[in-house]
Amino acid sequence: MPVTIFLLRAVNLGGASTIKMAALRALCPPLGLRHAATLLQSGNLVACHDSEARDIIALKLEEAIAATHPMRPRVIARSQAELQDILTHSPLPAAERQPNWLLVMPLDAVPTDGAFDRLRAWHKGPEEIGLRGRDLYLHYSEGIGRSKLTNAVIERHLGVQGTARNWTTLTKLAALAQEVAGHG
Repeated sequence: MPVTIFLLRAVNLGGASTIKMAALRALCPPLGLRHAATLLQSGNLVACHDSEARDIIALKLEEAIAATHPMRPRVIARSQAELQDILTHSPLPAAERQPNWLLVMPLDAVPTDGAFDRLRAWHKGPEEIGLRGRDLYLHYSEGIGRSKLTNAVIERHLGVQGTARNWTTLTKLAALAQEVAGHG
């Protein structure tokens, strides 16, 4: 039984973008998601499901949230194997020594040809960036708070949406996926 990690974009930032993780888990059974588990309060959901395509389930999850909350966050899905691949094949391996400042932004699609080159041409540092398929790696060596390399800038240059998680959260999600897989 497949295990999928569902990452909600821009939730729990306050106001109308707030969703309780218990409410998120409650949406899962009607969608065929079993053994649903959440991590932190920032829209990280791990669940088992039948063979239905995870991207279709992600769209159904978006619709279920919109039907019960005043928002429709984008839900980006990665399989357990894809998450492990993200953690195993970082194009910025030295940055792993600062796991809270190394982020991965799973994207909803592969950027078009030349989009990453345009982002790199615009970007003057000090952050390091790397792209592997649908996953953008970002190392904020001087912290994230004052960086000009924001989600909005990244999405504008790449032409796709994404949601970032730090390395520590991703490793915890991988462990949670392993736990959920044991129940499935």
